[in-house]
Formats: sequence, C-alpha cells, structure tokens
Amino acid sequence: MNSKSSPSLLDPADKNQMAQLARDIKEWGQQLGFQQVGIADIDLSNHAELLNSWLDEGLHGDMHYMSKHGTMRSRPDELEPGTLRVISVRIDYLPKASDMDAVLADPQLAYISRYALGRDYHKLIRNRLQKLANKITEHIGEFGYRAFTDSAPILEKALANKSGLGWLGKHTNLINSDAGSWFFLGELFIDLPLPLDDSTSDHCGTCQACIDICPTQAIIAPNRLDARRCISYLTIEMRDSIPVEFRKQIGNRIYGCDDCQLVCPWNRFAQLSHEVDFMPRHSLDHVSLIELFDWDEETFLERMAGSAIRRIGHECWLRNIAVALGNTPTTTEVIDALQSRAEHKSELVREHVSWALAQHHIK
Repeated sequence: MNSKSSPSLLDPADKNQMAQLARDIKEWGQQLGFQQVGIADIDLSNHAELLNSWLDEGLHGDMHYMSKHGTMRSRPDELEPGTLRVISVRIDYLPKASDMDAVLADPQLAYISRYALGRDYHKLIRNRLQKLANKITEHIGEFGYRAFTDSAPILEKALANKSGLGWLGKHTNLINSDAGSWFFLGELFIDLPLPLDDSTSDHCGTCQACIDICPTQAIIAPNRLDARRCISYLTIEMRDSIPVEFRKQIGNRIYGCDDCQLVCPWNRFAQLSHEVDFMPRHSLDHVSLIELFDWDEETFLERMAGSAIRRIGHECWLRNIAVALGNTPTTTEVIDALQSRAEHKSELVREHVSWALAQHHIK
C-alpha cells in the first residue's frame, strides 16, 4: 500500500467517525466525476468458486492471466496485505456518437465497441482514484491504500456488486438499475474499517435478451460466458487465427462487441458520458472499413496513441478488418483493398485476407 501508517486524525473504533468518513468519501467521489461510489468487504469466497469452475472448464481461452495468480484474484488482502475494505467506483462512458444499430446494419462501416472510441480510460480513472485518496489523507492523515482499474488480478465486478453498484447480468456485465451497464469500474483498496454498503440483488428476472442476441452464442448459460466464442475475445484478446466458424458472425465488428448491452432493457436508463476523453476520435464511430484497412503501421500507431485499441497491434487490426471486409458486399473497392494486403509480410494477415477474398469468389 502507498502508506502503512495508522490514521493520525481518526479513531477506527469510532463508528460515528467511520460512518461520516464513508459519507464524505462518496461525496468527494462524485465531486471528482464518479457517478457512484460504494464500499465492500473483501470476502469473495462465493465468487471464487464460480471463477474456479469457469477456469476448470477452460472457458477463459488463452487468457492465461486469469489463472496464473492463484487465490490472489479472490483475496484482496493477498494482493495488497492490510486491505480491509474496497471502495468501488463507476463512471459512465457511453459517448454521444453515431447510432450504434445503424453502424452495425451498414456492412461497409466498422463497428468498434463504444468503450474504445476515445482515449484509454485507465489513466483517467486511476488519476481520479489517486485524487480521492489524497482527499481522504487531507482529512484523516496517512492511511494505507492502493488504486486499481482493470490493472491487477481483481474480481472487480464482484466487488462492485458487493458495494451496491449493480448486479452481474446474464451476460456477465454489471448492471445498475438507474444507469444500465455502459460504465467503467475502479477500486481503491484501503486499510480502514469503513461501514459496508448493501450488495445489489439480481433484477434480470426471466429476460434473456442478451443470451438470444449474441452472434456467436458465447453466453452458454445465465452468467456463464465461453470467452472462446465471444467476439470481444476473438478480436481483442486472441492473437492467433480467428476460427473460421465464427468469422461470418463477426460481421463488421472489428474491435469488441456491444450486442448484449444494446438489447439489455436496463440500458434505457443509461446516461451519456460528458467526459471529453471518452468522445470518439478519428471518426471511429462512423468510418469505413476500407479507410481503416488502408492505415499502415505508422498511421495506426500514431492515431491509436492513447487508445485501448493500440494494444492489439497493427497485425491484429488488419486481421480483424479483413474478416469484416469478407462479410461486406462485393465491390471493386473492397476487392482492391483486400488484394492490396494479399502479399502482406504477416502470415496471419495473408490468411485472413485470403479467406475474405474467397467470400467474394476471388482466389
């Protein structure tokens, strides 16, 4: 933790003081731009069982980082000794952008998951969590803490559920009854015994719209995702050849997939984000596949600087777009674009371009 000193201006045994501090933390968090702040304990035993069974079935695919940390993922005090509570925060990210359904319906356009249209969220949330920790320090003195946002082996959705930020939907995303699911999460591990918030109960009921809409049927049961079939996994996490059986279903989705969120009835309550960093860059909310396929590596790296997309690299970028071009109507422009990459230095790119050309009956 950033500091292991005991609080100098606070008596942890004073419940009134701790309750007031918890209220203050939530107010400070909202002042910093978080839409909600909650507090949870660190008992994740129930969620650990679900994680272990998911890993045992191999449903995580090549995401080996999900299993390599042993019990640390479900035991916050192993990850950060001294942790007593976790402050969970959420921040809306849905930007004002081109109509999502319209983009998905136009096979000549590229669909990019809404969370990745702007700048990478990690730095923004981590900086604000640090500001929240600084604010707490100003009021109580030194205390132990560490900030995270999708940056360590943490069951962040489980912690957010325990802290009252939402429930785990059947698609495994967190849903909030007042805000839907278009939000990011972050955590502040602390050594203060703050009072706990109530966990959020499940409100999905009999609805299974997310299960029915999934293009690759990756949601194999309520709250059970086979990552190996998920378009987000195939286009972002996977670095090898995309299985042929899933290529047609990918359609024009070149980075991630939002279908399960698009059909969720709770997202009628979602709020647009006002964060400048989350606004679309380089017209990525409404851009043609051919235009993006034409980017060389230098252009890709330059334009994706500060973006979550950059980490997949230019090779996988071209791989994904080649699949989408294979799914678009046949035109001279599409054929020319694909043939321009037919002799690409990457075998991975060549293989996917060859498949795409075959969809247009070009050998």
